[in-house]
Amino acid sequence: MASEDRTRVIARMEQAVTLLTERMDARLIPEVGMQIAYALPDARSKDDVAGVLGRIVRLGDRVHPVGKIAFGASDHVARIVITAMRFNPGVRSAANIRFSEAILPELENLLFEVCSFDRAKEPPGVQTMDWGVAFCCREGVPDVVYDRGAVGKEPMIRVFGEDPVRVAHNILKLSNRITYAQL
Repeated sequence: MASEDRTRVIARMEQAVTLLTERMDARLIPEVGMQIAYALPDARSKDDVAGVLGRIVRLGDRVHPVGKIAFGASDHVARIVITAMRFNPGVRSAANIRFSEAILPELENLLFEVCSFDRAKEPPGVQTMDWGVAFCCREGVPDVVYDRGAVGKEPMIRVFGEDPVRVAHNILKLSNRITYAQL
């Protein structure tokens, strides 16, 4: 069963990455690159979460996955997903996209449940994303979690969902609504 789960996770990730590659506005890719991840139902570590090796980058005006989809390919977004799963085991996927103040009203127009956290309020001795996502998931996992960054930390929007195809579709809904002025 475990190998069947892994095969299904990779197949859904391939679908999601294809959707993003073909239809997403490349301006939504953050400077640090984009990652989309999908966890096994019983994920406990990054090795239980599939991601894109080397992330997804902007190549001119195109969306370009650097490497193949593999388990253990993501650390940062894998931790985000595993944290969200502690609050709702059905939410097994997430992706990070570029933050812009002008995008925030579009998230609300799309009726996404949105939460934010302030990195300056992070308690000492914890990892930012683990704390930030947990902070926003106390009453359930929202569709979107964002922060406005900090010194040396890029502001970021994170989109959550049950699987990567749903996450990709939500990103594409946003992508279809943004204008050049918003990014």
